[in-house]
Amino acid sequence: MSASVSANVNESASGTHVLALIALPDATLDALRRGYTLHYHPDGWDAALSAEVDPANLRAVVTNGSTGLSAAQMAALPALEIVSAFGAGYENVDVAAATRRGIVVTHAPGANAATVADHAIGLLLALARGYAPLTYAVRAGRWQASRAERPTLTGARLGLLGMGRIGRLIAARAQGFDMTLGYHARRPHADAPGRYYAELTELAADSDFLVIACNGGAATRHLVNREVLQALGPHGYVVNVSRGSVLDTQALIDALAHAAIAGAGLDVIEDEPEVPAALLDHPGVLITPHIAGRSPASLIAQRDALLASLSQHFARAPIEFAVRTA
Repeated sequence: MSASVSANVNESASGTHVLALIALPDATLDALRRGYTLHYHPDGWDAALSAEVDPANLRAVVTNGSTGLSAAQMAALPALEIVSAFGAGYENVDVAAATRRGIVVTHAPGANAATVADHAIGLLLALARGYAPLTYAVRAGRWQASRAERPTLTGARLGLLGMGRIGRLIAARAQGFDMTLGYHARRPHADAPGRYYAELTELAADSDFLVIACNGGAATRHLVNREVLQALGPHGYVVNVSRGSVLDTQALIDALAHAAIAGAGLDVIEDEPEVPAALLDHPGVLITPHIAGRSPASLIAQRDALLASLSQHFARAPIEFAVRTA
């Protein structure tokens, strides 16, 4: 995140109507309310439409990659000028439709990357060492019976799906454990650590742990499927800190049911917040509620990027974090 980002709100935009379609931290809400007329509807589009809000007044929308903003929704907002994604992802914002209407789309690249990488490593350790099931075993009085050996990260093989900001930070942390690194991406990167695999199934077959750290969206939907999980094998673990859509949920449930993989660490689920009982009840699954990117530092960085983008837009200044289209 650039040091030039300022949290100051452009005073000339005071009174500008902004619609927020996602839950936001209190500090971010306070900052928006100080500079804008905020319409806060964290329950989403339908709740916003049912409220007494005149769509003709709304000049900005705050959303995120999961919630997004469709072409039809944009069309319902004739005064819309800017869509700001709170976070790095913007996969469900129709950027093409926005571009056609001259609507600016912004995001916060890298704002939470370090926090997500930390969370991924935490899930890897917790899965390998069995923190959750061992805690339950001790609570149930099974101290001696639960002292079997567990795998560890040191010297293990880590496969990364994605080698962007988050993938590189996970790789850097993994090197501290002397893990062997491999990665799959759309193309090899000359400066990336580890070996590039053109085929995801080959990467999975050569991995003890497979971490999903790529973008969401149609291009990566169910990229981790039955074949990939089969290749990972009965001693392998999969961790997802990107988007739930990348991992085929039913394929995962089946793989776990047949012991085709050892376990899974999931910060994201396809139909979140609904989680299948088969995942909730499985002792080899750890689930966190889509918080991998949430830390005090990351939320401050995302707030600052959001406020800077709105301020820059309404001041007609260059927007640092605008999504660039080809």
